[in-house]
Amino acid sequence: MGKSAPPRLRQWLKWLKPGLLVKRWLVVTCLGTVLVVLGLSIFLRLTPVNSLLQLMESVLRTLATVIPNYISGPVAILAGIGLIIWSQTRSMGSLSAALRPEGEQALVDVLIAQRQRNRGPKIVALGGGTGLSRLLRGLKAYSSNITAIVTVADDGGSSGRLRREVGVLPPGDIRNCLAALASEEQLLTELFQYRFESGEGLSGHSFGNLYLTALTTITGNLEQAIAASSRVLAVRGQVLPATMADVHLWADLADGRRIEGESQIPKAKGQIVRIGCTPAAPPALPKALEAIEEADLILVGPGSLYTSVIPNLLVPEITQAIAQATVPRIYICNAMTEPGETQGYRVSDHLQAIERVTGQRIFDVVLVQKRPPSAQALQRYAQVGAGFVELDRESVVKMGYRLILADVIQEDPQKAQVQHHSQRLAHVLMRWYSRVQGWW
Repeated sequence: MGKSAPPRLRQWLKWLKPGLLVKRWLVVTCLGTVLVVLGLSIFLRLTPVNSLLQLMESVLRTLATVIPNYISGPVAILAGIGLIIWSQTRSMGSLSAALRPEGEQALVDVLIAQRQRNRGPKIVALGGGTGLSRLLRGLKAYSSNITAIVTVADDGGSSGRLRREVGVLPPGDIRNCLAALASEEQLLTELFQYRFESGEGLSGHSFGNLYLTALTTITGNLEQAIAASSRVLAVRGQVLPATMADVHLWADLADGRRIEGESQIPKAKGQIVRIGCTPAAPPALPKALEAIEEADLILVGPGSLYTSVIPNLLVPEITQAIAQATVPRIYICNAMTEPGETQGYRVSDHLQAIERVTGQRIFDVVLVQKRPPSAQALQRYAQVGAGFVELDRESVVKMGYRLILADVIQEDPQKAQVQHHSQRLAHVLMRWYSRVQGWW
């Protein structure tokens, strides 16, 4: 049906699109109606039916003598089709009005989008911090089969306080990912990120961290708390901690110092030469390993290299599962260096740091920001000892990696802050995946 058709008719015809499982049930309904009429006529021994048919034949014969059959026939057919379309439009309209909130898109559009997402690839994304939540916010438009595997090494801020005072695993990064994957993302993000500014014991805590901590106490562990939260928040996909162990990061610096604690490593302002955790080889969450084994696409990053990305790879079972995967594995490199972690790093330096931890190459592809940000942003970052992550193409290719070059960043004009653009980043990844896998 072309664009010249009435909008209401075009909207109704969307219900006949493949994959919505509507057409088959309309056919079944018609078949059931025929069977009911047939059964009724048999039960009544056809007598009333015969009389009705004779009456209809008499009426039609009379009409045919007045109006030629080549006019009356098509008119009757069009009238019947019109009645069917009108009745179905009204019924579908009533159904849509009852099931969708006022002001939102039509129910059929919601169903079409949901069916497309349900058929999307199984994506596993590993990381932490704001980088992972930005990635998830874009990916959820393409697939509902997303698993976010999140580091639990955070020991600063609200998460650190709850970790020390209550004894729970840090909920901060998990909170960000749940909000990013939630259906009502904007409202929930504001609620989850709300930070109390006053109140004894509450000041500095975010609502989301307290919410997850309370659920952890009620359900018995963080995994169950996340699952319960996902149901309440209508999360598209699932969020999993990399491990249930009480992990603490440490880093050896080039000047001989050993810094303990995820929040303290960047503050030390040193060159990291070795990083690890206590306990040394934390066990992976079984569901996380299962998700990696079943994945169609594995993504790592973006995020702080040593305090968000690598902590997940310090879980040996996760590293081994990624290494054994035969699906595309992509590392999303940061666009800007970070003081205290990656100052002066090029793309190959990020990859070498990961290979030192994993002992092997676990990625096939590296996504790199194509163009540097504005001069204003570069100047602002230079003031704190950071800069654009330069691509040393020859070194990266020699290491055996394929490259995806794309513009996937956005700038905050007021703060001159550079961040990955959620929708742009997801679109580049899914477009690349569709080309190599024939999906979408």
